[in-house]
Amino acid sequence: MPTLPWIPLEKAEPDAEVLIMASRLEVRSLRHVPGFFLASLRLLRQARRSDGAHGVTLKAEFLKRTFWTLSVWRDRKAVHAYAAAEPHASTMRRKRSVMRDSTFVFWTVKESELPLDWPEAQRRIAEHPGGS
Repeated sequence: MPTLPWIPLEKAEPDAEVLIMASRLEVRSLRHVPGFFLASLRLLRQARRSDGAHGVTLKAEFLKRTFWTLSVWRDRKAVHAYAAAEPHASTMRRKRSVMRDSTFVFWTVKESELPLDWPEAQRRIAEHPGGS
């Protein structure tokens, strides 16, 4: 189960509020795991270069066919710009057919509270309607 370490990016003032996005993505079959993992790494590289990204990490549970993302953004506008840009936009269109389930949650914290930990992100996802 590889977990990539937290990658800090752009910093804000310690008391500035930043937007957290956490996701849980499950693919339909083990045969989809390698391709989804490679696509996830490409999107992680894109996020690292995206304006407004403050930090990113990725966790993959291959045998459970589940991928987790945790990223911090300046605001929703920055998240939407990342999601609309390439390669994210076309990758998500292509991968939609192999997805079984996905959950996304958003909340805000102070910059000084970063980096976040996986248990907090996974708790919030589990509490979200439809979360696991």
